[in-house]
Amino acid sequence: MMSTGTGSSMNPKPVPAWLNSASWSSSTRPTMKPSYSFGETSGSGTLLEPIGKPAGHYDDPLSSITTTQKEAAAPQVENDASGPATQPTQTINTMQNADYSEQSSDADENKVIKSPSSFDYRVTLFNTELSRRRIHLAELQRLSSQGIPDTGGIRATTWKVLLGFLPRNRDDWATELEKKRATYAVFREEMIINPSEVTRRKEEMEAMKAAELEALEGPLQRHEISHDDHPLSLGSKSVWHQFFQDTELAEQINRDVKRTHPDMPFFCGDNDSARENQEALKRILFIFAKLNPGIRYVQGMNEVLAPLYYVFKTDIDESNVKHAEEDSFFCFVELLSDFRDHFCQQLDNSAVGIRSTILQMTQLLRKHDEELWRHLEITSKVNPQFYAFRWITLLLTQEFNFADSIRLWDSLLSNPDGPLEILLRVCCSMLLCLRSRLLAGDFTTNLKLLQHYPSVDINRLLKVADDLKELK
Repeated sequence: MMSTGTGSSMNPKPVPAWLNSASWSSSTRPTMKPSYSFGETSGSGTLLEPIGKPAGHYDDPLSSITTTQKEAAAPQVENDASGPATQPTQTINTMQNADYSEQSSDADENKVIKSPSSFDYRVTLFNTELSRRRIHLAELQRLSSQGIPDTGGIRATTWKVLLGFLPRNRDDWATELEKKRATYAVFREEMIINPSEVTRRKEEMEAMKAAELEALEGPLQRHEISHDDHPLSLGSKSVWHQFFQDTELAEQINRDVKRTHPDMPFFCGDNDSARENQEALKRILFIFAKLNPGIRYVQGMNEVLAPLYYVFKTDIDESNVKHAEEDSFFCFVELLSDFRDHFCQQLDNSAVGIRSTILQMTQLLRKHDEELWRHLEITSKVNPQFYAFRWITLLLTQEFNFADSIRLWDSLLSNPDGPLEILLRVCCSMLLCLRSRLLAGDFTTNLKLLQHYPSVDINRLLKVADDLKELK
């Protein structure tokens, strides 16, 4: 472990050799193809059908994630829904008193390979854990930190459990889903409504009351129109005044949602499904803003919402796809509960504000590599707010391609210490992985490099972040 003393430029702190490995500068992210498909099948189930055929299917960036190649022999894993998965074993018949060259082929046929890194084996582990009557959260977090298999709707269900949207007890899932989805329907009905409809409902209610009173007491005087119901009313209680304020909010959200991943037909395609997805994002963000008047909507929230909605909307369970909007809303609320203070401008300079979080990141860098910290902060004078503000508030969704962001979120959401803790380690790792280039650069070069982060192997980056935790 490195020393954490103050040090000086004359006596730079030692840095692990692996940080200066040529693999960091030479490894590149696979080029994303113009179209993708979930048409692959595995021994554990059928994946999504190829895209581009039926309406509602889209180019899939997740298929560009490099998964561990499947073993030649399909794993035969015995599991029990209420017990732990069987550990990988290898059975080899022992040859005694026989010619090895004649029987070696028979021995190979009897091998049962259950590699922990094989795709099918990991799918089996996840399915076993998610099928338990009571899910072992610690084990699910451990599995998810290594990446969630992109098949069979595993990621959608796992994210919902990790975020607390689904309870650990499977018996409570149906009740919770019904209750939360009904609650969202109420939010949508009450908060997304035209003021003319509000006025019409008021008039109907008052007419009913008047009819009841008239039946009891005789004719009533002519009803006067309330000042609050007039479109030109400026009163704070006027439904029309509130409608015009909501229109401004909706326009701001609309501008940002239209710019959400413009390279993905799922969000910005010229078809009804893409437009439907945009409308769902708008409604979620609008309702969140109405329910959180202290924060309302802040630019960039659309980027944080996008991965959640995409994963839930591309689930293979049609009943869940139908309610992707409702589920995304509640998971978005859960996720932002750890980061909401970063979006509140009044708290920027507080102990829980964004500046304090950025300071924690720079202190983490100083602890593990004071030479690099000194070069960035003192020599080249690169203010970390110029790059880390976006990194942290948008949860790194803008620094990597969509597929890598999804893989990164597997680790963020599964961290036992919360997503912020690992997010800071990943941000620090991003600096360490560019160490040589940053030490050789000046203010302009380094700022441009950090604001346009280069392609890296996302799994290798997460490995560096894990190493930082071990060095604490």
